[in-house]
Amino acid sequence: MNRQVLLFISFLFLDSVCGQVSYSIPEEMSRGSLVGNIAQDLGLEIKRLVSGKAKIYTRNNDEYIELNRERGVLLVKERIDREALCTETALCALHFQIILENPMEFYSVTVQITDINDNAPTFETSEMEFKISESAITGAKFVLEKAVDLDVGINGVHSYQLKPTDNFALKLHNNADGNKNVEMVLQKPLDREKHEQIFLVLTAVDGGEPQMSGTMMILITVLDANDNAPVFTQHTYKATVTENSPKGTVVATVTASDADQGSYSKITYSITNTLGNVRKMFEVNKENGEVSLIGNIDFEKSRHFEINLLASDDGGLTDSCKLIVDVQDVNDNKPEINMMSKSNVISEDAKLNTVVTMINTEDLDSGENGNVKCFISENVPFILKTSTNNFYSLVTDSDLDRERHSEYNITVTCSDEGVPSLSSSVTLTLQISDVNDNAPVFERSSYEAYIVENNTPGLSIFTVKARDADWNQNARVSYILEDSSVSGVPVSSYVSVSADSGVIHAVRSFDYEQIKDFQFRVKAQDGGSPPLSSNVTVKIMIQDQNDNPPQVLYPVQTGGSLVAEMVPRSADVGYLVTKVVAVDVDSGQNAWLSYKLQKATDRALFEVGLQNGEIRTIRQVTDKDAVKQRLTVIVEDNGQPSRSATVIVNVAVADSFPEVLSEFTDFTHDKEYNDNLTFYLVLALAVVSFLFITCLVVIISVKIYRWRQSRILYHSNLPVIPYYPPRYSDTLGTGTLQHVYNYEVCRTTDSRKSDCKFGRAGSQNVLIMDPSSTGTMQRIQSEKSILDEPDSPLEQKPPNNDWRFTQGQRPGPSGPHMPYGTHIRWTPKSGTRATGGPEVAMGTGPWPQPPTEAEQLQALMAAANEVSEATATLGPGTMGLSTRYSPQFTLQHVPDYRQNVYIPGSTATLTSNPQQQQATAQQATQQALPPPQASGQPEPPKAAQTPASKKKSTKKEKK
Repeated sequence: MNRQVLLFISFLFLDSVCGQVSYSIPEEMSRGSLVGNIAQDLGLEIKRLVSGKAKIYTRNNDEYIELNRERGVLLVKERIDREALCTETALCALHFQIILENPMEFYSVTVQITDINDNAPTFETSEMEFKISESAITGAKFVLEKAVDLDVGINGVHSYQLKPTDNFALKLHNNADGNKNVEMVLQKPLDREKHEQIFLVLTAVDGGEPQMSGTMMILITVLDANDNAPVFTQHTYKATVTENSPKGTVVATVTASDADQGSYSKITYSITNTLGNVRKMFEVNKENGEVSLIGNIDFEKSRHFEINLLASDDGGLTDSCKLIVDVQDVNDNKPEINMMSKSNVISEDAKLNTVVTMINTEDLDSGENGNVKCFISENVPFILKTSTNNFYSLVTDSDLDRERHSEYNITVTCSDEGVPSLSSSVTLTLQISDVNDNAPVFERSSYEAYIVENNTPGLSIFTVKARDADWNQNARVSYILEDSSVSGVPVSSYVSVSADSGVIHAVRSFDYEQIKDFQFRVKAQDGGSPPLSSNVTVKIMIQDQNDNPPQVLYPVQTGGSLVAEMVPRSADVGYLVTKVVAVDVDSGQNAWLSYKLQKATDRALFEVGLQNGEIRTIRQVTDKDAVKQRLTVIVEDNGQPSRSATVIVNVAVADSFPEVLSEFTDFTHDKEYNDNLTFYLVLALAVVSFLFITCLVVIISVKIYRWRQSRILYHSNLPVIPYYPPRYSDTLGTGTLQHVYNYEVCRTTDSRKSDCKFGRAGSQNVLIMDPSSTGTMQRIQSEKSILDEPDSPLEQKPPNNDWRFTQGQRPGPSGPHMPYGTHIRWTPKSGTRATGGPEVAMGTGPWPQPPTEAEQLQALMAAANEVSEATATLGPGTMGLSTRYSPQFTLQHVPDYRQNVYIPGSTATLTSNPQQQQATAQQATQQALPPPQASGQPEPPKAAQTPASKKKSTKKEKK
């Protein structure tokens, strides 16, 4: 492959570098073939092509050449057909630009496409007919169709051959445009009688390697004589047509004449062009020779046309002429604006005349219609500079500042000089990238903050704030505590600064008495590179807090010696005894001290000055005044809350020192005694606290143990021996008396000291044991809603008429039943309990074989002992009893029957309470009592007693 490289480089006095390189390659090269080493030819390095993002810019969308940045070479991207690329021109070239960025550079590249012999000569028609009179004279010329070879130069049509050559010879004429006219010349007269038709073969041969050819058949019909050929009035015609003219517009009219007459004088016109698109754009009227438009004329595509016209008569004689049509331009195309390479972002620190983008303009019109001028919008820091024809550079004209304008919309407008003028515009949006050119600025030039002493470490004191006009990372402000010292101590041990928020925190607890204020510097630094910073002074003022009590300087309190002030007995009113001197290290009102007399042996003798602490007498000293005077002075400050200190002032009222010495000898002993007393008091308090905690633990343990025992014995069976009173018989529900026993048990918190007495039915709480169960007890609140049910086992029935005790016959203390009464009822298996009404007499009914009083007493004592033993192991409200007697057992508390034992039907009452024996003896003479008047309604439940009422009831019963 032969390649020619021509290098032309020219530098302009602009920021952009311009150069031109030319290459020459043959057509039909395979894809990926090397065109040229552009980096070497332009003197550029490979890394420059990569970093500058080198690319190819073409005006049209067809890209036949591609750039390989990594190798720095130009390669064939698509197969190039010169005949398809350049249809009308012999010279064929590709023009494009190579653009580089940062900095902006562009180079023009021209690739010449050379022709190869890849097309054979062709004729438009495969056969051509002629009608020639036999009278045609020797030397008559007949124009033949030229062959077309799309190749150019030596690869085009080189020669023609005509065979056979008996009657005709071939003659070639060279035209000024380089083309050849082919004519067939009659060399030997024709004889129609010998050869009515003659067949010839015209061969066109090109000069390429390998040589290629094309043929056309010529058919000649011999006619009778026609001795005059048509003749055009002009050999060359010229005409002008405006582009965009409508179809049918007559461009020109050609005229030919024939001296013959008859049919031989009738002339027919035709177009003989075989190249280009002449026949697509024009047509000729066969009869009158008018040439008109049949297509759209576009100046930008074809600026002139050459039309070959042929005039022929019926005798076969012809003549030819040429019509040259020039196309006039019309301003019908707007300027085209192409951004060759644009950058949407430019740094705000860009220097003057920095190239932002390269602009290429093109107007397809010609003359003034194609002259283009461009300008940009005003009030932008950019200008347009002309680099070469139709190339502009958009460069910076002044300094950029992103903080003022972060974005520019630059409108480039280009207009031509046609009439009317056409224009087009394009808008470039340019972002100004931030540069760290602004340091953070604090909101104040200095800061003062206040904090109260004794603060908590880590407390937020104050916030400093700085703003940065830059953007993004450059505007990210960090706060740094600058190194300094306060009284020789690093300031970082006093305060810290949050790097992100600027919040100043206290590292330690401040003491106003040690440091009253201090200052330091805080630096605000942005996140740019390099970072910019500014600093500000922060002064911390520590506010005083009343955290120090007054300190007594005089009189001095010593532990080993005794100091006393002497007051002569002859002292008058207002005598200055001494002065209490105290100071407070706080400041302000926290240090304002006041003095008060807290305690004194004789308050009527001394007073203390409120402001100065002077102790003076307020009356005349007498002989009755004690020698030893002990004054306790309290010194208070004015803080909130106030703090105080006390001082003891010993005053001796005497006229001589020996008298004072004898009175104050026991002061030291008193002090030692007080110290010992304090120690023993503290020890006693510790012992009492320990005993209290121990007792509390023991009580809780006992409660838990009893609760667990109650759960264990919940399902146990305890024997209950029913007692039947004398003179009453057990009829098992068939007699006049059912087994109904009503016991009301009144208990204290200690069941062994409780009293048991018989009472009427009805209680607050009832515990029921169902005979069908195995000792499970339910606690049922006696409510009206339950009692109202007709089938309820708790329904209160009228009392049985067989037996009822009066209030005076109940065992235990007399009077109304005690609160927290527990009722124990035995009910037969029938599940019903009947009680008699108020009119039924008590103590009547049969009792077969009544037991003796000793047997009755023995049975009752046995039952009481069993109940007492069960009470010792079970908790309140729980009991498990045997069901061998088939009773229904109801229990709330189990009393201790050993306190009082009453034997029904007997005059004897066994009691352990001596105070009740006399009352029992008075009742022994009574055999029966009239029945009490029962109320019509059951007595309402009594309110639960408070612990206080329980204690009162217990004390009353003990009495």
